[in-house]
Amino acid sequence: MGTVTVKKPARRGRTDPRAGGARGKPVTWRAKLRRDWPLLLMNLPMLLLVVAFWWIPGLGNIIAFQDYSPYSGGILGSPVIGFTNFALLFQDPQFLRAIVNTLSITAFQLIFYFPVPIMLALLLNSVVSARLRAFVQGVVYLPYFFSWVLVVAIFQQMFGGAGLLAQLLRERGHEGVDWMTNSDTFILLLTTQTIWKDAGWGAIIFLAALSTINPSLYEAAAVDGAKRWRRMWHITLPGLRPVIILLLILRLGDALNVGFEQFMLQRGAVGSEVSEVFDTFVFYSGLRTGDLGYGAAAGLFKGLVGLLLIVAANRVAHAFGERGVYSRS
Repeated sequence: MGTVTVKKPARRGRTDPRAGGARGKPVTWRAKLRRDWPLLLMNLPMLLLVVAFWWIPGLGNIIAFQDYSPYSGGILGSPVIGFTNFALLFQDPQFLRAIVNTLSITAFQLIFYFPVPIMLALLLNSVVSARLRAFVQGVVYLPYFFSWVLVVAIFQQMFGGAGLLAQLLRERGHEGVDWMTNSDTFILLLTTQTIWKDAGWGAIIFLAALSTINPSLYEAAAVDGAKRWRRMWHITLPGLRPVIILLLILRLGDALNVGFEQFMLQRGAVGSEVSEVFDTFVFYSGLRTGDLGYGAAAGLFKGLVGLLLIVAANRVAHAFGERGVYSRS
């Protein structure tokens, strides 16, 4: 007679912490700690750096509510004046100009810069030759490692009053142009510099996301008669959508950091009317004048606006069914 194997029923009350519980019960924080302690240990050095250089210095924002003087009492001895610094900010026309310039530049670059790395990644991904793709990819993201001093110097040699473009126009009997000192086209100049410097590096993230799309989806679509554009619209872009939304949220959170060095290097050429942004305002009104409490108030306001932009963009991501930066649970 053959033997019959009888499986023992699973014990009740025991669930797999990795699966989140057999009956959908939430995993306790102790189970998560036992499961993820190697990852937490690996991230501990970075967490210590964040605490030392971000969280602890962030406590210094208290001077935004003080008539702060580092020479007479410091943080502990300076008198508290409440929201006086913030009230003075919104009465300062230079601060209001910085808000308008920062938001205008941010909106312009979201429209004309943010899609460029996506299109560049799609173009690189369509190149058949691996050697040519590697060469082009290396060329386009090499400027990311250049400093803003070098980037501005290169653009000055190309588009300045004595630059290559102006000399070519004069040789052909035309009037030379100087885009580096033209305040009307300054926002276009900034966006062009940002695209040339950062677009190649940003395309790497989208290239990594493209590599995760299953090639059989393209093969099946091609068998069904879908052309290249339809395959890109129905397969490639939906595959990139989570990454696009995530980077867009992070871009909005970092929207007010439009680039301190880039503006400082070109402020004297175009004037403060078009080049005054949050970071330059904090530098000139806080650090250079010694009114550190006033500058801290401007910096704190900037951080709060960035936080609100992240929260709002994350809610929009949830509305479209994406996870976003953080989940609602």
